[in-house]
Amino acid sequence: MMSDEYLVDCKISDDDDDSDDEEDVQKIQPSLTPPPQFSSISQSSFTNESRDPYGVNNHLKVDFSDVLAEPASTRSYDRVWVYSGIGFESARIWSYRCLTAVCAVPVSCLSGCLFALLACLHIWCVMPCVQVCHTCLPCVRSLWMSLVNIFLMPLCESAARCCSGVYILLSKE
Repeated sequence: MMSDEYLVDCKISDDDDDSDDEEDVQKIQPSLTPPPQFSSISQSSFTNESRDPYGVNNHLKVDFSDVLAEPASTRSYDRVWVYSGIGFESARIWSYRCLTAVCAVPVSCLSGCLFALLACLHIWCVMPCVQVCHTCLPCVRSLWMSLVNIFLMPLCESAARCCSGVYILLSKE
């Protein structure tokens, strides 16, 4: 579905006015702001209204009706229900704001350090080990297959031949 910002009104006329050509070009090619990028930190990414553009935390959208609900048989006073909803929403919003004011900066710094550590370990430790394994693996694989064929395969074949003569008959008594 196309949003309305891409729809453009174009006047079609037989007049050969050159003064309207620049307006028509501007109408046809609107300037759109690019979506926020995580790789580059800019002021526009912090002032953008959508703080979860990829829907990472869609499971955290909780309303009053998701937590509390009254069945039709038992109902409280209407004002109590309305004030309970207002209290729930206010407590949820303000406690979230207070907790983020205290915890957001330290947690974001720790998360940044953690992801930097993971990237460093992956780049400098894990991938060189994987490349060494890929380089040495054909030699190790041929040695392992030889050991399995020499020691394990005869044992498995003899166990299979011993068990091939066993028949099980199930009957209902």
